[in-house]
Formats: sequence, structure tokens, C-alpha cells
Amino acid sequence: MNSLSSLRIALGHHWLVGMRGGEKVLEQMCAVVGEVPIYTLVAQPDKLSAALRRHPIRTSWLQRLPGAARHYKKLLPLFPAAVGALRVHDPVDLVFTSDASVVKGLRIPPGAKHICYCHSPPRYLWDLQDDYMQSAEAGGALGRAVFARVSPYVREFDRRAAQRVTHFIANSAFVQARIQRCYGRTSEVIHPPVYLEDFPLSPDAPEDFHLVVSQLVPYKRIDLAVAAFTQMKRKLVIIGEGSERGRLERLAGPTVRFLGSQPGEVLRDHYRRCRAFVFPGIEDFGITPLEAQAAGRPVIAYGAGGVLETVQDHATGLFFREQTTEALVDAVEQFESRSGGFDPAVCRANAERFAPERFRREISDFLQKVA
Repeated sequence: MNSLSSLRIALGHHWLVGMRGGEKVLEQMCAVVGEVPIYTLVAQPDKLSAALRRHPIRTSWLQRLPGAARHYKKLLPLFPAAVGALRVHDPVDLVFTSDASVVKGLRIPPGAKHICYCHSPPRYLWDLQDDYMQSAEAGGALGRAVFARVSPYVREFDRRAAQRVTHFIANSAFVQARIQRCYGRTSEVIHPPVYLEDFPLSPDAPEDFHLVVSQLVPYKRIDLAVAAFTQMKRKLVIIGEGSERGRLERLAGPTVRFLGSQPGEVLRDHYRRCRAFVFPGIEDFGITPLEAQAAGRPVIAYGAGGVLETVQDHATGLFFREQTTEALVDAVEQFESRSGGFDPAVCRANAERFAPERFRREISDFLQKVA
């Protein structure tokens, strides 16, 4: 840590418009490198934590467009030009970006090193284009036509930008493989942090419902959970919003409840009381299964992606191996028939492997090693 104090560092992040998983990772990166400038496409400072607001925030020219901070995803065709014009003017030795989009392409001073903590190569450019085209974020028929036309150009910008990164850090082995496949680059895995103090271990017996916490967008596959729990006539609570909500509500039977977006205290309360957390999609890492385990609750998940690194099959949860309603129904029935259940203390101990202190230590060690 001491050797970092002599380095001049700047941070980068794709956009700063709320406090989701990527922004919480950025908070911990800030704790390692101090109150240095953050470069980003667009920002809404009032939606950020006090810790992030303490940093000088340098935005691209997109910030000057009316409504850009709210509708930034519809400005994808402009991302390469905006990032290409976003220059790190501060004298720095090291630029440390946190990226799930194309901010890895920002212009840095000659001789400075660039380390990218990659949450994922942008899924909407590389391997989930069809899902993006179905979502409301694509902006309707016109938006889909524009996206189809410009996405090869933006993808090529992203690929070239990745070649200028000095070192990659992947947030999971799953993303490590995607970095190799998309960019032809090697990386080191450092898992993101989970804020364990936000999700205390529940001392209470679980209640009679399962839980989903997710954006309601196509690739999350919440439709599988809705169909399975409707078929079984079992209670399912869904917390989250998104373009799929209307369709999912039409699919749902009376045992499935949609709560929409909820504040942290409601989220914590439902983690504490649920029988199990249901995770039917494929995520690059996936913070929510670890939040559930921190509260002592097991996870029923599709066995692919980052969840293979965060859930211990038959110890802190169960995997189903086909992404179908039938496979999820079988997993829930297996979960319900399991004698002895799952030990909340074992679930909590597994989540503790991803504590923020561990993340800060590993990031600090990596920066010192390469810088």
C-alpha cells in the first residue's frame, strides 16, 4: 500500500448514474488509491454515494446532451467518439479503469500504464446482441435498426481499445475466459466484494416463499422462475424492474408477486425471510447470490457462469443443469425434499470469502506488483 502513495493515479468507470454492483466495486478501488479523479461518460452525482462524490468527476461531452445521464444506453453509437475524446489530462503514472462498456478506450498520457478491472466485455456487443435487441434499451424499431448498423463499429473500437490496456483483471474465471475469447488477452481473477455488513446472518427460521432479486430483462431468464413457481403453485417474490415486467406479470399465476424496485431495508428483509434465493440466468459474476448467502439463505441456480465460483453445490445451494422450466421445478422439489436443509452458518462462511477487505488487499497487491 505504501508504494502506491508515490504514484499519480486516475480512475475510469463506464458511467456514474447510480449505486449498483460496478459502482460498489469502484468505491473499494477508491479506498485503495485515494481521492483521485474519476473519468466517465456521464454522471448523476446526486445518485452516488458520499465516498464517490468526494472525487473530482470528469465527464465526456455526452454529459452536455439533454437527458444523456438518463438515456445514456440509447447513445451507444456515440460512445466511441465520446470515449475517444475523453482524455486524461491529469499528470498520471497509472490509469485504473472499472469497465463493462468501452471506457477502456479513454486516452491516457504517453508512458502511463493502464490496468482495466473488467466486469465483462460488453455483452450487448459480443454475445448477447439478440437479447439487447429485444430489450427496451434498444429504443424500438428505429433503435434496433441503428444498433444493427453501428454495433460492428463499436465492437471494433472496443477490441482495439482492449489491445492498449497494459493489464487486465477479470471479476471471475468466467469473465477471464470471455476476455481471452473476445480480446485475445490474458487476465488475473480478483472477485468483486460483497458488503456483508448490509446482509446480517438471519437468526430466524425461513418463511414460505422463494425470492428473486433482478433486473427484469430478457437475459436474466426470470421467465423460467415465473413459469416454474406458477406450475408448482409455490410462492415466489420478485424484486426488481425492467422491460420484461409486463410480459412476466402476464405469465404469472397468483402465487407469484412482483414488488418492483425496493429500498435496501426491504431487500434485506426479504433475504432474511426467504426459503431460498432463485437465480435462473447466466451472470458474469453475480452479487445477489452472495448477498443471499450472507444472510444465511441457500441458492437454487442454473449451473453456469460466475455462480459456479460463488455457490457450493449441495453445501450452500443446488444447481440445475438445463436452463428450462422443468429443470428448475426438479431442483426446487429436490431442495424441498432434502433432509436437514442447508446450514445458514455454512452459507454465511462462504459469502465471507468475498469480503471487501479481501478485495482491497488483492487489488493493492496487484497494483504494487505491476506498477
